[in-house]
Amino acid sequence: MENSRQITVNESRINITFKNQQDELITEPSEKVALNNNHFEPVADILQGMNEMIGLEKVKDLIYEIYALIQVNKFRNEEGLKSGNQVYHMIFKGNPGTGKTTVARIISRLLNRMGILSKGHMIEVERADLVGEYIGHTAQKTRDLVKKAMGGVLFIDEAYSLARGGEKDFGKEAIDCLVKVMEDKSDDLIIILAGYPIEMEMFLRTNTGLPSRFPIQLDFQDYTVDELMLIAVKMAIEKDYNITGDAMIKLRDIVQSEVETRANFSNARYVRNVIEKAIRHQAVRLMNRPSKINKQNLMDIIPRDITSD
Repeated sequence: MENSRQITVNESRINITFKNQQDELITEPSEKVALNNNHFEPVADILQGMNEMIGLEKVKDLIYEIYALIQVNKFRNEEGLKSGNQVYHMIFKGNPGTGKTTVARIISRLLNRMGILSKGHMIEVERADLVGEYIGHTAQKTRDLVKKAMGGVLFIDEAYSLARGGEKDFGKEAIDCLVKVMEDKSDDLIIILAGYPIEMEMFLRTNTGLPSRFPIQLDFQDYTVDELMLIAVKMAIEKDYNITGDAMIKLRDIVQSEVETRANFSNARYVRNVIEKAIRHQAVRLMNRPSKINKQNLMDIIPRDITSD
């Protein structure tokens, strides 16, 4: 069933409405939440920024659910009603360039503003950062990273690589250490494991305690060609560039071909690389231009600037 969301921001609060055919939930939180450093930042800015991201509708829905649950639990506490403790450890499954890291950063900031995380920073690591070279080294490295991540999010990319070496590999020691950490320090730390969908499914089977400790699992779908074109336009506009009509046609053909033929297509990351290359090509073209360069020349990306990454 399709859900719809509406955000209204005014000077004092955000109204967020979840609607479907059967029920309606309206939350009206105060717009600003105090930070530990005594500064204030609108929760609305975080939510609006997320809402402006291209695609990821199911991901956005889940983040709104988390937001609404936290706020409603605050309301329940104020009325003397019970509100159970929630576990926010997450699994992100998706191909490269589908927004996993960006969404993790948004979640860390949002949960900080909502009072779940005391700092709201994110520590991004991979296998080499966790796995040591001898017995005991891995546990120490993992504990050190957990210490740095306390108050925020520990984001482990390509987490499935921790289980690739089999029973004698030190990656298993990292997994065991993380499982223990999740039991002991779950009040001010969120662990997010990310990676390719199939590999992550296999990884979760390597330790019987893992699936139950990650109650939130998000599937990041590949972007459609239309969404990738919107992402390209947005990237260009943010840099004060304009992709001309003919260049858009060429770019779409290139993206369509990559989507259809490349096995490990990198989605938005691929589009970013194409746009950045086009900007370099435009710079070379303008430097070789015999006539005076005007503002429009500096902005326009034309077909000859666009090439496959």
